[in-house]
Amino acid sequence: MVPVRIILEVDGISIFMGIITGTVALAAAIYSFSFMKKETGQNRFYTLLLLLVAGVFGMAFTGDLFNLFVFLEIASISGAALAAFRIRFADSAEGGLKYIVVSATAALMVLFAIGLFYAQYNLLNIGALASVIQYTTLDKIALALLVMAFVMKLGGVPLHMWLPDGYSVAPASITAVLLVASQVSMYALFRTCFTLYGVTLNLVTVGWMVIILGILSMFVGVTMAVLQTDLKRLIAYNCICESGFMLLGVGVGLTVLGNPEALAAYGVGAMTGGIFHMINHALFEGLLFLAAGALFYRIGTRNLNEMGGLAHGMKFTAILFLLGALASSGIPPFNGFASKILIYESVYQFNPILAVIGIIVSIITLAVFIKAFFSAFTGQVLPKFKEVREAPKAMMAGMTILSVIIVFFGLFPGLVVDWLVHPAVSALIDKAAYIQAIMGGG
Repeated sequence: MVPVRIILEVDGISIFMGIITGTVALAAAIYSFSFMKKETGQNRFYTLLLLLVAGVFGMAFTGDLFNLFVFLEIASISGAALAAFRIRFADSAEGGLKYIVVSATAALMVLFAIGLFYAQYNLLNIGALASVIQYTTLDKIALALLVMAFVMKLGGVPLHMWLPDGYSVAPASITAVLLVASQVSMYALFRTCFTLYGVTLNLVTVGWMVIILGILSMFVGVTMAVLQTDLKRLIAYNCICESGFMLLGVGVGLTVLGNPEALAAYGVGAMTGGIFHMINHALFEGLLFLAAGALFYRIGTRNLNEMGGLAHGMKFTAILFLLGALASSGIPPFNGFASKILIYESVYQFNPILAVIGIIVSIITLAVFIKAFFSAFTGQVLPKFKEVREAPKAMMAGMTILSVIIVFFGLFPGLVVDWLVHPAVSALIDKAAYIQAIMGGG
């Protein structure tokens, strides 16, 4: 019996996204208690924050395509409002406008794809659609629309132009949650490729498309980060770069999904690294944004050329920023190394050139963050910053939550992979189990 109600279907990959969302949202909310204390409209701010988190949770847990569209809209509207929340800054309105325009365009593509599915199959349930999809011309058009929409929302190259503008102007705590909102769009992309279409599509072609998007995102993100003097824009471009690692790992797994031997040899490993990097990315990139926000809170600028010697007054923030930078660059014993080494090893067996590109990108990332760290925190204290002191306790608490998990994941990656990542990877690979769970409950 086909389920006609709007349902929530929680499996390994969706609960994985839920854990990412809950962790980062908790740290961001605690951080906001101090960061937003001087702002007006506190009720509106926290209402929008809860709406944004609810939208992300809904996208992760829904088993219905139209419901996915609804939650995408909820997350997009609240995210745009939060990006533009500090209206006293001229660039806030611009960043919020770009965010809502891109989000509305992506949502329209998703809605059009939903219409194509409904016209053919009279179904909206993801599991039910996956069990009957025929991969017609209209289905191919729907796939293209969904891929473009979700790549646009996750900020993948070549649809990334809005991301630095939106991330850099939002309050730091909100930027960390917007990062998770982009990741849930990546989850939706993976759910579309693996669960909705799965074995009925040309796996090699789509897999290589995802790999190419990943390589482009890595290259463009890191090269643009080199040029930035705005600290938050630098981190935002690094987000684009790190998203490329996830796309690369999962793309390799998708490419060999129809080849059981290759899948077992290195496909599952590549996917494990890519999925593991999703939670690691949310943690260390979130920490970097919160640390950048702490600097802005105390000195009122994001320009690295106007900073210097801040470690003298903000030692704890300097240590946490360095921790996030090393994790992002894949330096042991932090969590970024644990996921990147899985990607390198597995992707090398698929295509050595791709692995070498990934390693080079990580080296450049390290150079970018070393330069940023030295510009902001080392050297003589500028006269105007001699009285600068550490960020408030709530902001420190938010950053500490993420930093502790980063270190724990780096020291004990086996536990995380066994308990969180492997169930998520298995849920993506095993399309039949998802269909069974939904259709069996009908």
